Amino acid sequence: MERMSLDFDGKVAVLKFNHPEVLNAVGAQMLADFQEAFSQVKDPANGARCLLLTGEGRAFCAGANLQDEGRNERSGAGDGLRSGYHPLLLGLRDLDIPIVTAVNGPAAGVGMSFALIGDIVCAQQGAYFLQAFARIGLVPDGGSTFMLPRLIGWGRAVELSLLAERLPAEKAHEWGMVNRLFEDNDALMEGASALAHQLADGPRSLGMIRHAYWNTWHNSYEQQLDLEARLQNQAGMTADFQEGVSAFLEKRTANFKGE
Repeated sequence: MERMSLDFDGKVAVLKFNHPEVLNAVGAQMLADFQEAFSQVKDPANGARCLLLTGEGRAFCAGANLQDEGRNERSGAGDGLRSGYHPLLLGLRDLDIPIVTAVNGPAAGVGMSFALIGDIVCAQQGAYFLQAFARIGLVPDGGSTFMLPRLIGWGRAVELSLLAERLPAEKAHEWGMVNRLFEDNDALMEGASALAHQLADGPRSLGMIRHAYWNTWHNSYEQQLDLEARLQNQAGMTADFQEGVSAFLEKRTANFKGE
């Protein structure tokens, strides 16, 4: 892979956007590499129980590489989203292990969407988020018009998209868009890695928890109650549930195996 790097740190898959010369802007090769890396993350043989997504160098992801992608043309930009980005974003949504994103610098355009796909979003204080689309005459994509109103409210989401102004990580943290804020990149990667390993040591039900929360955005109350019951049946049949109960009764730390 030329534009993404993937390492397995025990049970944590560490995936990085890897084209720092252009602030990790996404081009065709990066999309292809992302798909390849993602297939390895999902492969049970690799044993990943948490995904940590970040960027190489001084940026998380600066959005689409317009020169590489040809997205400055008047037609075809939406088709490129359907064929290139949507399968990845839907795959990340449906992943059955937790995702931690470590925003180490600018997260702009679709890069902001990739940052917000994390179940726990970490950022360093000098990072920022940017809905850059209006600056080039396009509309927000990557699911940002779905995510942002739900995360920070309608008014703030529309303002960010219309004015295309930078949102500093500290303000994003204040608004609840970022879960954990770190002083610098070293602290960010240390803290995000610790969280990822904590989640990787968790029970199989963490993936079910992800599924429940993603569905709550479109389910009715009755539908969500039913989903909770179905997921609870699944969780109750896992070895991790048995281990969790035994550990509780024996007053010891549970040793979950993701089974």
